[in-house]
Amino acid sequence: MPINLERSEEFPAAKYKRVMLKISGEALMGDQGFGLHPPTVQRIAKEVKAVHDLGVEICMVIGGGNIFRGLSGSAQGMERTTADYMGMMATIMNALAMQSALESLNVFTRVISAIRMDEVAEPYIRRRAVRHLEKKRVCIFAAGTGNPYFTTDTAATLRANEMTCEAILMGKNGVDGIYDKDPKEHSDAVRYDTISYDEVLTKRLKVMDASAIALARDNNLPLLVFSLDEPGGFRGILAGEGTYTKVQD
Repeated sequence: MPINLERSEEFPAAKYKRVMLKISGEALMGDQGFGLHPPTVQRIAKEVKAVHDLGVEICMVIGGGNIFRGLSGSAQGMERTTADYMGMMATIMNALAMQSALESLNVFTRVISAIRMDEVAEPYIRRRAVRHLEKKRVCIFAAGTGNPYFTTDTAATLRANEMTCEAILMGKNGVDGIYDKDPKEHSDAVRYDTISYDEVLTKRLKVMDASAIALARDNNLPLLVFSLDEPGGFRGILAGEGTYTKVQD
């Protein structure tokens, strides 16, 4: 059955039928500085539900930096592969927290792990994941790609392509798009409304790692960067409203 995204009096029609929402683990910790902040997780879950209620099929990838970041562990002397696997475990914890919050709002959800952990998550099987989306279940992809040396940015872009998502929406903390320099440190920073993948790479703008940007570029997958702090921001972006930067050639 086709998704009904017709324009209503309450809200314009959504521009995309299937999207990937990528958020950092830090987005879940609120102002605590570490770990999970349940009210923040619940607030983001409500944002996801508002989009889900429009009939949009939603994939999610959540980082693990609020619990453990593999690259930081490696920098402190830990063997890189071990550190990265520990980071993957952190993403599973965050995925389970988001699943709990979404299901408390009556949104059916599946956590799908790139590393087998059958007691708490499904293994990644592409056709099964696609079927979940068709049944209007939110799919949270955890444990990255299942391989060390790859970030959750790359995992999000890979899964978005495999799920034939129409766009990646990257929710940032306190930043409403891509700037020519860090707006938290430079008051004269200028936000881009649109920018190409190649410009992001050549200007070394730190929105996603280079491999993720290249993968999105090679598959012509739009990237929309917006602020998670703005209430209704996720829903608004899907209607082409609000403030954001679009990356697309």
